[in-house]
Amino acid sequence: MFSFGYDKRILYVILAIFIIMNIGSYLTSQDKLLSLVLTLPAVLIAITFHEFAHAFAADKLGDDTPRRQGRLNLNPLSHLDPVGSIMLVFAGFGWGKPVEINPRNFNRNRSMSASEAIVSFAGPLMNFVLAIVFSIIVGITLVATNSYISMTSYYTMQIVTANQVTAVIIQMLMICVSVNLGLGIFNLIPLPPLDGSKILRNFLPYNAKEWMDRNYQILYIIFIVIWITPIAGMIISPIISGAYEGILKLILSLFGRII
Repeated sequence: MFSFGYDKRILYVILAIFIIMNIGSYLTSQDKLLSLVLTLPAVLIAITFHEFAHAFAADKLGDDTPRRQGRLNLNPLSHLDPVGSIMLVFAGFGWGKPVEINPRNFNRNRSMSASEAIVSFAGPLMNFVLAIVFSIIVGITLVATNSYISMTSYYTMQIVTANQVTAVIIQMLMICVSVNLGLGIFNLIPLPPLDGSKILRNFLPYNAKEWMDRNYQILYIIFIVIWITPIAGMIISPIISGAYEGILKLILSLFGRII
């Protein structure tokens, strides 16, 4: 994922703002409170697999740093960052404990830049794979329970089933799709300290890399501004909702479970 190298008190203030903005709605709405509870497993899965993918890719490319630091596993406690996890729950995007790598340890089968880009992309790619896998599981569950999804858009979806327990399970699976898409797409933004900036940097000409390195703090500030203002939602939310709607419609149509 990425790491924040600045005063974490800023993050705590931002976190408090997001919680204060949302806590009232959770306390007054049973549906939103249920959604929050169902979101927690999705967050655990999305962050854990995202960070594991970074560690796994680095290890396969010859860098044993993640292995030595105990990151080459699927134990959520090895990968969760408390602040980043809460942000993912309340804001829809967040981060895990960054996986440290040493590019000098990479094997020489490809360039160091290409290896770094592969490691950076491994996390978001894992989230996209999980989103597809959970969409397929949703389809299988709908078939097994003779249920359907009524969907005209991202904002108007309804689970049509006679069993309330089945509805909750399907809702949880669909949240897994949404959270993984959110985490993957958010991290592809090409601004530091996100994965997208590391991917982009390794394909830039030398002068562009130098410029990016010199202006890292400015680019970081731009990211913070985008993150704490409605700009992030305006940019990311339509992409996430479009991807979510597109994947579910495609896969559920294959299963014949969408009406």
